[in-house]
Amino acid sequence: MFAAASPQPLATLDLGTLSVVAICIVALLGLLLLVAWLRQRTVPALAWWGSAYLIGASAIALWGSPSAPAHITSDIPEALAFVACGMIWNGVRLFQGRRLLPVHAFGGSVIWLLMCRMPGFEDGGSARIVVGVLIVASYTFVIGLELWRERRKSLYSRTAALVVPSLHAAIFLIPLVMRALWPDASASWLTVFALETIIYAVGAAFIVLVMVNDQHVHIYRNAASTDHLTGVMNRRAFMEAARTMGEQQGKLNEPVTLLMFDLDHFKSINDRFGHAVGDDALKLFAQVAQANMRTTDVFGRLGGEEFAAIVPEPMEVATKIADRLRIAFQAAGVTVGPHAVGATVSIGAATSYAPVTDVDGLIIRADSALYCAKRDGRNRVCVAEDDPSCELARLKYTARTLRAAQDASGVSERRAARAKRESEPVA
Repeated sequence: MFAAASPQPLATLDLGTLSVVAICIVALLGLLLLVAWLRQRTVPALAWWGSAYLIGASAIALWGSPSAPAHITSDIPEALAFVACGMIWNGVRLFQGRRLLPVHAFGGSVIWLLMCRMPGFEDGGSARIVVGVLIVASYTFVIGLELWRERRKSLYSRTAALVVPSLHAAIFLIPLVMRALWPDASASWLTVFALETIIYAVGAAFIVLVMVNDQHVHIYRNAASTDHLTGVMNRRAFMEAARTMGEQQGKLNEPVTLLMFDLDHFKSINDRFGHAVGDDALKLFAQVAQANMRTTDVFGRLGGEEFAAIVPEPMEVATKIADRLRIAFQAAGVTVGPHAVGATVSIGAATSYAPVTDVDGLIIRADSALYCAKRDGRNRVCVAEDDPSCELARLKYTARTLRAAQDASGVSERRAARAKRESEPVA
């Protein structure tokens, strides 16, 4: 009984059944991807991937079929497989918003068919194997490169960038290698090819659908956290980011400074030039702010003509950032479109040296400083008084900063003295 249940050699598997199963699964998944594309036309890459699957199923059917039509040579199935590779690559490019390269998609097949017409390129020969490996390796490399260029660095995208090209290479390279090493064992390598095709088709289709879902989640998350007019963070996203920065800086015993911005005479701009020009002024300010702030700073629109930023710096550094932005916007706001607007911005700043548990409280202090800037003539930066409850934390931060500066000065002096001694001639 146990002898009857022992595993059979791979070559004894029913090749015909495996081939039929592989063809059916690949074709079914191709149809599934095409149906997914028809249901959501926003992802045209699904059409390319689905078509590549169907072409791949056709290649398998012709490749492993002993009863293929006489006019179908062994070159045709392999050329179809290379077409499928090129279409997958173009699908990845399309998915990432890059232009299609249809000529390159068929380039591998054209090269293959031309090489097959050359003498010494017989079926099963080493030259044939080398060319096939190089074509598949080239497509695998560019597919991996496209996926690594993906800007959405989610776990799924990183996984796909490794798994999809690796499986894609294995599905075509391993049978070619087996055919080169064991040319007489045609049944064995065809069996392995059928098994690989089934595993690859299911795994790759799953990853493709995960990538598409990941893209949709990314789009919806951005839409929920982005101000539709200016493209910067909306109020909810800014408050979450500000709270996170406050907690991180609090753990490091480092200060944060919140900046409040309000465009001067914004109602007058709307009244004189119309709301379209007012919207353009808001967009212009958002662009200037993003260009003059650092990647570590958080910037967003709270509503109307009010914007806010939080920077991981004490007041001295934050006011320099604010004043640089103010000057840049004053220069850019001289004209908004064809209109001489002369837009400017007033800024209020408030710093917390203690862990930030209440962003709203910091906003209230910065907003109070902002009104002082408005009252004092606009187009200026005003700072809020230090919070008395943060006085101890401020003193500790100041003492720590001075100590670090003295230590750095001492290190510099020791290095200078050592360099001087080394440069003196030996008596």
